[in-house]
Amino acid sequence: MVRERSPRNLKRPLQPMPDDVRLALEQRGLVAAYEARPAYQRNDYLAWIALAKRPDTRAKRVEQMLDELARGGVYMNMPHRPSA
Repeated sequence: MVRERSPRNLKRPLQPMPDDVRLALEQRGLVAAYEARPAYQRNDYLAWIALAKRPDTRAKRVEQMLDELARGGVYMNMPHRPSA
């Protein structure tokens, strides 16, 4: 039996969900796909987006996250096996 780690068990600081990212997830119908990812992946995506120094870099990262969620089977440009 695999236990899902909750966000409170993460060793990295918990990242807040930016309003524009939440809106993009909602507009593309990807909220469920985002929430289905393990807590560490959700947090890593948000941290990676937040660390962008330039607006165009941030926009590219948001777009990559959305694309990966839509396609499934991909996380940070690497194959990702969905959690059971």
